[in-house]
This record gives sequence, structure tokens and C-alpha cells, in this order.
Amino acid sequence: MGDQSLAVEVRTDTGKGVARKLRAVGRIPAVLYGHGNASVSLSIQAQDLDTLLKTSHAGLNTLIDLEGDGAVAGKVVLIKELQRHSVAGTLSHADFFEIDATAKIHVSVPIKLEGTPEGVKLGGVLEHMMREIDLLCLPNAIPDSLEVDVSGMNQDESLHVSDLTLPEGVETGVDEALPIVHVATKKIEEEVEVVAEEDEAAKEGDAEAAPAAEESKED
Repeated sequence: MGDQSLAVEVRTDTGKGVARKLRAVGRIPAVLYGHGNASVSLSIQAQDLDTLLKTSHAGLNTLIDLEGDGAVAGKVVLIKELQRHSVAGTLSHADFFEIDATAKIHVSVPIKLEGTPEGVKLGGVLEHMMREIDLLCLPNAIPDSLEVDVSGMNQDESLHVSDLTLPEGVETGVDEALPIVHVATKKIEEEVEVVAEEDEAAKEGDAEAAPAAEESKED
């Protein structure tokens, strides 16, 4: 069922010391949970998981077949959380969530914009407010992304969640009135610049007036 496979090993030892030893040999600790089952501690090759993520078109929404013995045999999972080293950026921990092929799950997928709005060609500014959206669907129906055609948008126009075309069997509980993308007019942009310039001029005026006031007090 999964789009990718990943070899894992069940581990019984836990703790920071164990995690350090795993990372020293290129492995990282991981945890499998879901469906009310007791969590299972795992270890995986960090490079294997990193390669899987880089080569999969679905990213974190990739369905993964776990390859291992005992409690993990035949499990299909999604990556629920990844931890990386704050400086090196290398993987340090992973959480896997077991899925049921017959039960809908909540996932977050990116919203990708296609085309160049007519309003931008005339000097407007494209504002992409919602870059991801939460969806509810069966595991085998998770879209890689949702594409939104913005080429027909003029200045001062917006597209909202209600304008999205969702694949069959996919739904979202997000407020349909929420904006996804907006094309701001050039006039608004220029007004903001004018206000900023006026504020800067006022600050400079105050700065020049302050020494004069001090001299007046001394006199």
C-alpha cells in the first residue's frame, strides 16, 4: 500500500545515552504509535529516511511500508514529526503514525499557485496568504498539493478556500471565507511608501528639534 519502504529495527533500550550511541553509528531513534496501540521504540538509518524524503514527491505525506520484525511487520505509516539538529540540520528523531487504509485522516498539503495574475502584470503585488491547508481524506487519496490558477486575477481581487477545487473524496474543515491569495493594487503600495516617508521625515524633524529645545532650556 505504501509509496515507499523503510527498514526499521525494534529497540528495547531508551534514554539519551542510547540515542547518542545510535547517532554515533548513523542511526536515529524513532517511535511508532497509533490506533490505541502501545508505542513501539524503533531505530532507523538516518540516511535512509533523508533519502526517502528527498526522492518522494509527497514529502511528509508519503505512505511508508515499514520493513522489520515483530510489532512493525506490515505496518503502513505516515511521518507525524521530525526533529533535526539545530545547527547541522541532520535528522535526530522521527515519530511514525500507523494508518488504517479504511479510515480518513487529517493531513496538511501545500497550496501551489500557477500562472501570473493580470493584476501583477499591471504593477500589482501578489500576496500568498495561505500556503498550506488541512484536509481530511483516505490515506490513498492524499493529494501531493492543491494547484490554484491565479492567471485571471486582477488588482484588488482575492481567491478564498471556497474557490478551491478539491479532489473527489477530499474535504476540509477550514473556514471557506479565509483568503488564499490576493492581488494588491499598486496604488496601495505607493500610499504605504508615502506614509513611511512622512513618518521618517517626522522623526528627523523631531531629532533636529530636540537639541534646539535643550539649548533653549540652558539659555
